[in-house]
Amino acid sequence: MPEYKLLALDMDGTLLTDDKQVTEETKKWLRKAVDHGVTVMFATGRGMQTASSFWEELELDSPMVMLNGAEIWEGPNQLMARTYLPRETVRQLHELALREDAHFWGYSVESLTGQGNWSEELFETDWMKFGMKHDDLGVVARIREELLGWGELEITASAPVNVEISVKGITKESGVREVCRLLGVEMAQVLAVGDSENDISMLRAAGLGVAMGNAEEQVKTIADAVTASNNEEGVAKAVQKFIFGLDIAECRSIV
Repeated sequence: MPEYKLLALDMDGTLLTDDKQVTEETKKWLRKAVDHGVTVMFATGRGMQTASSFWEELELDSPMVMLNGAEIWEGPNQLMARTYLPRETVRQLHELALREDAHFWGYSVESLTGQGNWSEELFETDWMKFGMKHDDLGVVARIREELLGWGELEITASAPVNVEISVKGITKESGVREVCRLLGVEMAQVLAVGDSENDISMLRAAGLGVAMGNAEEQVKTIADAVTASNNEEGVAKAVQKFIFGLDIAECRSIV
């Protein structure tokens, strides 16, 4: 079995259960992985505002990739890189969200701000990620089509009803590659686990890309293996099988 040195974990729908918890079983196997010499990191669409508490809960001092790659941390309180959307682009994204009557939010250094708290002054802030959500999938498709036509943005999603926007080329994959360079690790030594569209490039680039049992079908299609769902210890089972070589029936290789 290959020796994986870096475990890159999506959070929502992957590391976290549906009630946004990390189970004790998952904590146990992540600790075992760390003790085994594996670097355990997040590769998430979340920002520090909503991810840092889990960093502390798991007692990790490893690098982290936040905001789909727009923010990279060498370790706690050690910023490595940030990539900002142009301010004029944020204004255009805001106008598009209003035109389509889509819920919207943005991540800046200072805050996660939703439309209920948006103000004109916020256009003078630097934003790393902008998101939109609409329950009508036809509207979501129309928003994506327009954004793709702009040609200067990275367009992805963490659920079928949303769109997540970053600077072109900024992805979880690009963030994990930066962490690999920092640690002197090859992408072939990365075990990545995820469930949504914004995980696809990372799973494809990793030495082993594992889809959760609850993952979108397009994610399972490109993955090297599938584990159990986020509510059934899927991450813990992937660690047991692919890092420690245990025979776990719920994890199956598909390539």
